Amino acid sequence: MPAEWEPHTATWLAWPHYEGDWPGKFEPIPWVFAEIIRNLSRRERVELVLTNAAAGRKARRVLERADALSENIRFHYWPTNRIWLRDSGCIFLTLRQPGLSGPDSRSRSPHEAGLALKFRFNAWAKYSNWRHDEKIGSLMAKAAHHREIRPLSLATRIVLEGGSIDVNGAGTLLSTEECLLSNEQARNPHMARVHYEKAFADYLGAPYTIWLGRGIVGDDTHGHVDDLARFVNRTTVVTMVENNSKDPNHAPLRANLRRLQAARDQDGRQLTVVEIPMPQPVVFERRRLPASYANFYIANGIVLAPVFNRPNDRIALDTLAHLFPTREIIPIYSGDFIWGLGAMHCMTQQQPAS
Repeated sequence: MPAEWEPHTATWLAWPHYEGDWPGKFEPIPWVFAEIIRNLSRRERVELVLTNAAAGRKARRVLERADALSENIRFHYWPTNRIWLRDSGCIFLTLRQPGLSGPDSRSRSPHEAGLALKFRFNAWAKYSNWRHDEKIGSLMAKAAHHREIRPLSLATRIVLEGGSIDVNGAGTLLSTEECLLSNEQARNPHMARVHYEKAFADYLGAPYTIWLGRGIVGDDTHGHVDDLARFVNRTTVVTMVENNSKDPNHAPLRANLRRLQAARDQDGRQLTVVEIPMPQPVVFERRRLPASYANFYIANGIVLAPVFNRPNDRIALDTLAHLFPTREIIPIYSGDFIWGLGAMHCMTQQQPAS
């Protein structure tokens, strides 16, 4: 699995239609998508999934009004339950290291561009409406002409969401114990730590796993790492911290920071760890939302960064600009969007250049 900052052929998105993810706040959501698509389509192809033709017509109208409709957007009409393709979609691989990452490229059909991992998806072991989304990864792989691989552990298909892992593209992977090793929202009750580590090595080409502890308050995925810590190059990771000692995120984020400071990468080197303060709390209808600056998305030449009209927005943007000097940092207001309990990274899935 290549790192997110490596060149992309496309970014996959699914157009929002399920108002239950943003009850009472759905109206601005398509306009947020339009802004994201407008920026992405100038840098790479956008593969846009729409649940039916009527949704496609509505999306086209919004995109046209937002100056975001372009020939660099390709439409796919497939039914979906939700739009979080980071978790429901397939994970595209490259074949640059045949002995580590998968079958030798000589075994591929000439019509295949690469491999795509199709993990099982069961809506974070929490929700009942997931059966359309469980098929999306296979449809993506077929449309991209990638050969689908269905990972197994102990002869059972593995449930895994893309938001639960982050890789540096060189053999090291980040994940959390809360998400994958907890009995709550247990994705794979048959798997222990050693089984996950073997699967990461076998299927993702990442034989070295760094385990963090707990996720942030309000995260209904139960500990996805893309709200906590992210690789920004092969040896550098950004991690969220909460400086208010009375905030419930303070202790778990400090514990994760200590783990990262003690960690080593696949070559035994200590990581460079960069801290970003959490946004001041975002609360709606008395619910603390999982607002985090770590949920950025790296695309060709740009970084889409969620902001929340909070004082720490500027610190986060300045930090990302320092870490990505050759990329444009594009702030996307996500104060309404986060009511759906996800942001830029949760909604996107990159297709790396072959």
